[in-house]
Amino acid sequence: MGARDEFILDSYSATVTQVAHTASAAVAHIKVRKPAQRGNAAAHGSGSGFLFTPDGFTITNAHVVEGAGELRAAFADGTESTARLVGTDASTDIAVLRIESHPSAFLPLGSSAALQPGQLAVAVGNPLGFDFTVTAGIVSALGRSLPSRGGRMIEDVIQTDVALNPGNSGGPLLDSAAQVIGVNTAVIPSAQGLSFAVAIDTARWVAGELMRHGAVRRGKLGVQCAAVALPRRWVRENEWPVATGVRVVEVVAGSAAARDGLRSGDILVGCDGVPLAQLSDLLKRLAGEGYGKPLLLKLLRPVAGTLTPFYLTVTPGG
Repeated sequence: MGARDEFILDSYSATVTQVAHTASAAVAHIKVRKPAQRGNAAAHGSGSGFLFTPDGFTITNAHVVEGAGELRAAFADGTESTARLVGTDASTDIAVLRIESHPSAFLPLGSSAALQPGQLAVAVGNPLGFDFTVTAGIVSALGRSLPSRGGRMIEDVIQTDVALNPGNSGGPLLDSAAQVIGVNTAVIPSAQGLSFAVAIDTARWVAGELMRHGAVRRGKLGVQCAAVALPRRWVRENEWPVATGVRVVEVVAGSAAARDGLRSGDILVGCDGVPLAQLSDLLKRLAGEGYGKPLLLKLLRPVAGTLTPFYLTVTPGG
């Protein structure tokens, strides 16, 4: 190993160490006690979470707190406190807790929109009961989809090779600046180097809805979508502000999308005059204040081999 290799290794180690040091104070070990049922003893579970505001609001996974009768949060500085469930969203596997007694540290939420495959990713959590464990790797792929326990697909999921185990769920996935870029949510037990996190852009708006309303209100289009790069020529000639759109992979028969004319292969690029760069942009339009309202979609549709711009009004179902 030459001097340059040693320098690269040292730089990598220093970065991971700094991220872990910054994050560990704000990461919680979520302890779950479930009520006894049908004569059985009370069940216990655990996971991870992280403070994202100075007044104790904490993000974790919905499946971590599912069925909880009592919640407690423990931190690396020895602080332990009861936690109150603010709201859960099974469709994205995100939950928000409010912790009364907590450290002053909290983690800033970054952005998942500009992530690139190959960049550093660090996880801090409590795998298999081993408190405040650090693992690191890279972002392997973007825009994945995973089935949620609520039956919907969790879209815009980040794939990494960061080592995760049961108990990491709900903990932060961080970039080299110790900003949260995802919420660790799942592993595939039979695979190696395949771990998944809900993108923080999705988690942020879900957390906001839970804090305001206790639930996320959603309209339904009835489509499966994936983010795609837009043709450079179209972006240049139209002076379009973003370089990606949302491609319709499948339209569900009898859905609002099918009724109003959306087709498989359409590329959604705008909604109500706002560019759609990724799937989370569309999901935001279907949720919260946009629930049930007609959407004016700008799309590119393949016609005789040419992507032709169209406008289409679609009214989401309930």
